[in-house]
Amino acid sequence: MVGWRNAVQEAAASKPLFVTIYTTVIVGIVASSFYVFSAIYSPSASTTHSISTSWLSSPPLSQDGVSHSSNSISQPTGKASQPGSNQLRPILVAPPSTSKMPSLESFRLTKGLVGERAEDNVIIVTFGNFAFMDFILTFMDFILTWVKHLAYLGVSNFLVGAMDTKLLEALYWKGVPVFDMGSHMSTIDVGWGSPTFHKMGREKVLLINSILPFGYELLMCDTDMVWLKNPLPYLARYPDADILTSSDQVVPTVVDDRLADWKQVGAAYNIGIFHWRPTEPAIKLAKEWKDMLLSDDKIWDQNGFNELVRKQTGPAIDDESGLFYAFDGNLKLGILPESIFCSGHTYFVQAMYEQLRLEPYALHTTFQYGGTEGKRHRLREAMVFYDPPEYYDAPGGFLSFKPSIPKSLLLDGEHNLESHFSLINYQMKQIRSAFAIASVLNRTLVMPPLWCRFDRLWFSHPGVLQGSMTRQPFLCPLDHVFEVNVMLKDLPEEEFGSAINIREYSFLNNPLLPQQVKDSWLDVQLCQEGTEDCHASSNSSRSDVLRFPKNSTEEMFATVFSSFKDVKVIQFSSMQNAFLSFANKAREEKFRNRMKRYVGIWCCVENHTPGHIYYDMFWDEKQGWKPAPPVTPEEDHPPF
Repeated sequence: MVGWRNAVQEAAASKPLFVTIYTTVIVGIVASSFYVFSAIYSPSASTTHSISTSWLSSPPLSQDGVSHSSNSISQPTGKASQPGSNQLRPILVAPPSTSKMPSLESFRLTKGLVGERAEDNVIIVTFGNFAFMDFILTFMDFILTWVKHLAYLGVSNFLVGAMDTKLLEALYWKGVPVFDMGSHMSTIDVGWGSPTFHKMGREKVLLINSILPFGYELLMCDTDMVWLKNPLPYLARYPDADILTSSDQVVPTVVDDRLADWKQVGAAYNIGIFHWRPTEPAIKLAKEWKDMLLSDDKIWDQNGFNELVRKQTGPAIDDESGLFYAFDGNLKLGILPESIFCSGHTYFVQAMYEQLRLEPYALHTTFQYGGTEGKRHRLREAMVFYDPPEYYDAPGGFLSFKPSIPKSLLLDGEHNLESHFSLINYQMKQIRSAFAIASVLNRTLVMPPLWCRFDRLWFSHPGVLQGSMTRQPFLCPLDHVFEVNVMLKDLPEEEFGSAINIREYSFLNNPLLPQQVKDSWLDVQLCQEGTEDCHASSNSSRSDVLRFPKNSTEEMFATVFSSFKDVKVIQFSSMQNAFLSFANKAREEKFRNRMKRYVGIWCCVENHTPGHIYYDMFWDEKQGWKPAPPVTPEEDHPPF
């Protein structure tokens, strides 16, 4: 506890964070781009040439809302400690409602508290502030998802650090083993690169420096990742390592479950998942890292870690383990394999683990473009996010459709800007119609799977990262094209009309979908008006399939589907020419305003500044529309 207090005092005495958000983001992007470019041109294993659909086959959620991998168990065995005592209670079992909240002092981080939780001398730790306890949207959050995955994998030796009292109390009453970090941070969301983001990074370093002297091994994790498989047996395979760290490597360096080939890892070592042993070299590095960050508030914690560790890289410790000397020449470091300790790129874009026929241990939501909402949506797409039951049975029901894509758009011809945008625009037009129908019927839209030919990055590239295992085309995350954070934001109704809620493309396949939703289903088949049986009306009977005319107006949809308001899921066979027009021009204008803000950019064209190209939801209304970056500063804006 003395170490923690001293660390906090040092933090309080350090310089305030005066650097602006934009400067910090630019510095971070430049540094990250350096590491990614290094990864692109590092040697790699050869790739194969079949289309991967790996993230359709992610470990599914159980009925308890947790992904079960091959070595998981059906019931949690973990126990949560009662702070200040040796009494252990089941994890995620709330304390009796008649009990009182223990004093804040009882949640102090002490060697005894860590010892209560540790098993085989290992403790797993994450931390956060109340911004990640988003009860409004999900009722549970990233931390609870993180906890539930570990608990249902049979792992109980973990603690969650609360950076504010509000989070500490919320987690305690949820039955989560929690300790007080004493930082008293605000409860606002933490944007990447912001001063608060950097302060959180320093909290991580202070925490490591506080726990290592207790003598326990420490597996430190960010909350925007989930465990798909118990990592402890894997980490135990390398007892000589002082530190094992994940990385941002996007080019495979090994094709099995060995440690990454450190000579080929040019990308940043990612500190979102890393394991420390309480050895003298590790403790020395932790202290130097802390001193570096407290002396200069402009340094990003991950960049600081990389700078120190890379002072020396090599030689290898032996011919077999994959460990090597780093830092001061005494630290034994290992890089966790990029294929199974997955980044947001190796999991969601490359599907590297599936192509190599490996079982992933971890999924970290890096390499994404939608902020906190984008991270949450990606985990939902993979069916590994914990959501409450009401998420799966929304008022008004759901609307879905089967996207139809011609083979020529998906597979034929060269993969280039034109073919990528042609593919996206074709899908976008169908999605636009689906949004219109969802708004008319007041239903939640289940987004379709989205196919891309080109990857999205934050720097110039030839379409996919050279040497990576990205297939063309590939199922791409929604945030590659759409502004997920805007789609989930409360936009003013007077300007943008009523909100249109969305669900992830895998939603209807999620095991958590309740039976009453599965049993209340209407299939709609579009037909040409005037053909046989193509005359749906409000008197239509509830049969297995409803035939409904193409190019129908708002009035037609509202009239016919008024008979099916209590049906949970309405699924259209297609969205081609499904919706013709709104009845009210003012409503249509608000809808158009909303749609224009739902799409983002593709980035970035090589040898062109700026290189980004804006997607346009209404591209088909502009004769001769072509994908091209802005030519003048005046053109550099979304197509509002």
